[in-house]
Amino acid sequence: MSLKAPANRAVIWDMDGVIADTAQYHFQSWQEVLGKRGVPITMEQFRPTFGQRNDSIIRKNVGKTISQSEIDAIAEEKERSFRRRIGAAQDFKPLPGVLALMDSLREHRFRMALASSGPWENIRLLVRMLGVGDYFQAIVAGRDVTESKPSPQIYLLAAQKLGVAPANCIVIEDAIAGVDGAKQAGMHCVAVTTTHPHHRLTGADIIVDSLEEITVNDLGELLISSTVETGTKQPQK
Repeated sequence: MSLKAPANRAVIWDMDGVIADTAQYHFQSWQEVLGKRGVPITMEQFRPTFGQRNDSIIRKNVGKTISQSEIDAIAEEKERSFRRRIGAAQDFKPLPGVLALMDSLREHRFRMALASSGPWENIRLLVRMLGVGDYFQAIVAGRDVTESKPSPQIYLLAAQKLGVAPANCIVIEDAIAGVDGAKQAGMHCVAVTTTHPHHRLTGADIIVDSLEEITVNDLGELLISSTVETGTKQPQK
């Protein structure tokens, strides 16, 4: 890595769609709980909201006039369904390239945080099942902030907990809202096409189909630039 790269640097990871492929489990859970209330949801409706907080997703599908108590009830039922489905999953493991990149980042003394819109109960379960807890110096959940992605709140709080300036942080995301939030936070962003195609993620600095395509040197090069750029760059091979 170049000596010009900042010494105090961090990677902020999203969970769903970045560390683990959980989209189908979330979608099935939303189908279950919303279907009981006569609100059908298709994959086309679900994908644009993936990565957002439950209250935002519920209002978009049920209506803005829904009461907070009903939002809380739907959200709790949905997350219980999700945890039940994940807990029963066979051979559930991190996506390709995740552990190798985490190991390399730790070796090169990057600080790491997890910033997930999910509730703490989900995060604890997934971190335990995937065996990634020791990599993170900070974890931020959706309930720790007042606004859902694409608000930058969750990333800024993660950076604050790590003690790293936003300009020295790289967010790894798969969601359109996540990419937008990372850029609003003044951070660099790597997008993975787990959930959305390449052309929907063009706000990111680097877009890859798998984290197997990216190296710690690619991330170090991002941090050398003096400003957070828009558009895309291809990782070095």
